[in-house]
Amino acid sequence: MGIVSERLKALGIELPPAAPPAAKYIPAVTVNNLVYTSGNDCRVNGKLMYQGKLGRELTIEQGQAAARQTMINLLAVLQEHLGDLDRVERVVKLLGFVNSAEGFAEQPYVINGASELLEQVFGEAGRHARSAIGTSELPFHTPVEIEMIVQIKT
Repeated sequence: MGIVSERLKALGIELPPAAPPAAKYIPAVTVNNLVYTSGNDCRVNGKLMYQGKLGRELTIEQGQAAARQTMINLLAVLQEHLGDLDRVERVVKLLGFVNSAEGFAEQPYVINGASELLEQVFGEAGRHARSAIGTSELPFHTPVEIEMIVQIKT
């Protein structure tokens, strides 16, 4: 068992199977030593854990939980794509979208749910550049969508 698998187990996280694409795209692409993922949402067993907008239907804490679950789903994509999460050299960048009610401006705190998990799983290599963007709508009314770029060991 690798270091990342041990950390996930210690956190009580069992990665789900990677979800199939919802439209015409592939879940991850490797270019040289970088892996780019497609956007993911907060599904658990194929169903969104929350739906709606932050600042209206959902609290920051619910948004953080959605971002954490979204990151678990992204780790599942990486696991399937790479075969072993210990191949991740470092997390380079996250792009997080938050389905936001008018006037909601706490997007960075919502996406912290994903960022904190990455630091727990990868340690210093989980620290990353990031953007947290508010948007008026997201597919399927998911509260959060995140994509990421990771550097892999060659």
